[in-house]
Amino acid sequence: MTDYPHRDPGERRFGQVNWLGLYTLCSREVMRFVNVWTQTLLAPLVTAGLFLMIFTIAIGPRRGDVMGVPFTDFIAPGILMMTVIQNAFANTSSSIVVSKVQGNIVDTLMPPLAPFELVLGYLAGGVARGLIVAVAISAGLFVTTGLVPQHPLILLVFVILGAAFLSAMGMLAGLWANKFDQMAAITTFIVTPLAFLSGTFYSVEALPPGLYEITHVNPVFYLIDGARYGMIGVSDSTPGFGFVIALVATAAVLLAAWGLFRTGWRLKA
Repeated sequence: MTDYPHRDPGERRFGQVNWLGLYTLCSREVMRFVNVWTQTLLAPLVTAGLFLMIFTIAIGPRRGDVMGVPFTDFIAPGILMMTVIQNAFANTSSSIVVSKVQGNIVDTLMPPLAPFELVLGYLAGGVARGLIVAVAISAGLFVTTGLVPQHPLILLVFVILGAAFLSAMGMLAGLWANKFDQMAAITTFIVTPLAFLSGTFYSVEALPPGLYEITHVNPVFYLIDGARYGMIGVSDSTPGFGFVIALVATAAVLLAAWGLFRTGWRLKA
């Protein structure tokens, strides 16, 4: 007869990290958007191209240079980052909400995954989707406009931070929402304004004093501004300061998501 070592009922049997479970969750979140790539990867590329074409045709010839660069080059990084953060948010929020609505969220909660492993698993899917979208748009910009990132490493850092920040926000939104219309309301009234009113299509130096100060409180502004510096070498704020703000904001939202997963808020009866 074999003697098995005694374990407490709540003791983890996988060490500090359940690497197999974490890998499985990461793979599931990545495959979710890869399997429907025409909707999750091709569609954002087409949308970003339409934004760039419309603004270039409608405003570009009369707008002139912005901060010393052509208008098309100025708005291209903003459109890139806007598309990245919208897709990162959609990936995590839709994954959680769909599971809650369909009643299969239990398939995620029952495996022996710690709260931080759940956060990392969902985060991996959102960041992966954001990075792939960023690479696709950057390639499209090079082909159509000849635009090449002047500081590719800085651009990569801000793209990852932007995808991580909005992925974490997507987790919070997915945990809060129990219906698709609630999620649609968050996207319409929070995510879209954050993206559009953060210097995506204009320099914040042109804003009146009140809006200027409000914009500088918005972490998405620093993400877009940092991506603009990485792509064309100009920005409204110092990239180093923007990196610190974006990093702190991302860490705070990830910590909040971890806390909600830990308590099972709106997930467990």
